[in-house]
Amino acid sequence: MKFGVLQFPGSNCDQDCFHVIRNVLKEEVVYLWHKEPDLQGADVVLVPGGFSYGDYLRCGAIARFSPVMSEVKKFAVAGGLVLGICNGFQILTEAGLLPGALLRNCSLQFICQEVCLRVEQPLTPFTQQYHTGEVIRIPIAHGEGNYFAEPDVLAELKKNRQIVFRYVDAEGRETPGANPNGAIENIAGICNKAGNVLGMMPHPERASESILGSVDGLKMFKSAVVWLKVNRLGQASGVTPAKAAEMNLAAV
Repeated sequence: MKFGVLQFPGSNCDQDCFHVIRNVLKEEVVYLWHKEPDLQGADVVLVPGGFSYGDYLRCGAIARFSPVMSEVKKFAVAGGLVLGICNGFQILTEAGLLPGALLRNCSLQFICQEVCLRVEQPLTPFTQQYHTGEVIRIPIAHGEGNYFAEPDVLAELKKNRQIVFRYVDAEGRETPGANPNGAIENIAGICNKAGNVLGMMPHPERASESILGSVDGLKMFKSAVVWLKVNRLGQASGVTPAKAAEMNLAAV
């Protein structure tokens, strides 16, 4: 499988993502420069965290106009896998690939800490190795992670099961104290209707090695690899992805 990691002026988590894919997951990975409208045949596109264009105007507001984003949009519409992390999540909302917006943290302060997330939707390509209600530990580092959506948009997210992660306490309870940034209904990550585009404020790449204190985030990248293998197997053999998974023919 081939992963592509976008690079914008101000990206600072691109190398973290690159390291996890190449050295931990042992998969092929390339950098994708924002001025080049070429995804280089990537099967998965990662939009990393950082401060693209210095977060001027709004986070992600300028990056959405980079030449590479036109290709990312085409890729996503065609069913390609796209994961936006932190600033990447902000870019995906600005680009219209995900609904809602990321506002200033309710504390008006930058927050860097480990949080607990509850898995709400394990049926996306990025979450198939988790189970519903599973509590995982992943760090955050942002100043504008307060997810907001209008009531009608929020209703659609719930209806279509597009809320993927929520901030919770260690026991999995959705409490105000477990919400680090004031996000509406403790939302930490969402996906599009098709499930192939996912955005989240926490950093799974920073929870992919035991030396960092958690490997809970690694399952997101493993899930994407398994999903792609299952689908390719199905296309080649005529076996549906669901049946192939049942037969355990696609393991990382």
